[in-house]
Amino acid sequence: MKLRFALLLAAGLLTGCAGLPPATLSPRDQIRDFSLTGRFALRVTPPGEKTQSSGGRLTWTHQNHSDRVLLASPLGYGIAEIETTPEISRLKTAEGKIRESDDPDALIEEVTGQRLPVTRLPAWLLGRGGGEARIDLDPQGRPGKLHEAGWQIDYSYDDDAPAALPARLTISRNGEIELKLRIEEWKETP
Repeated sequence: MKLRFALLLAAGLLTGCAGLPPATLSPRDQIRDFSLTGRFALRVTPPGEKTQSSGGRLTWTHQNHSDRVLLASPLGYGIAEIETTPEISRLKTAEGKIRESDDPDALIEEVTGQRLPVTRLPAWLLGRGGGEARIDLDPQGRPGKLHEAGWQIDYSYDDDAPAALPARLTISRNGEIELKLRIEEWKETP
């Protein structure tokens, strides 16, 4: 069961970066390629079912509209690797099983049974909304809270600088799903 939710997280993190909005004047908004490392905790409570939880470590690289996410247990054992390009998403489990799809949302639903807006997660990570999103800024002018399509994203920072990237995110929907990310290191890649 933990693998299923770890894969949910990985697929979400990999998709959607290619569709980020055009750059604005903010240095944070101009980030296109990056890598990060951190920890995650995922809690899913389907209606009428028991709560299921998973957690671990992740390493995510986004470059040239392609992504690679490595998920590991809290002790560092590999759980899954996901690679996504504009053409295909591929998930490889620690057991060597491989699944592919040209639709990342369909791949995550096939693996986890949950239909989630995984294509929005990378934009949300950087505090970018789409369409009818509402972003509430913190006192430094950074994203503090984002609301989009029934989802809420809360941002916390370790630095008071206006251009600081978030160190913690909580992504949730109606008490059914809660994903907490603790980003330990960000690197912008040229």
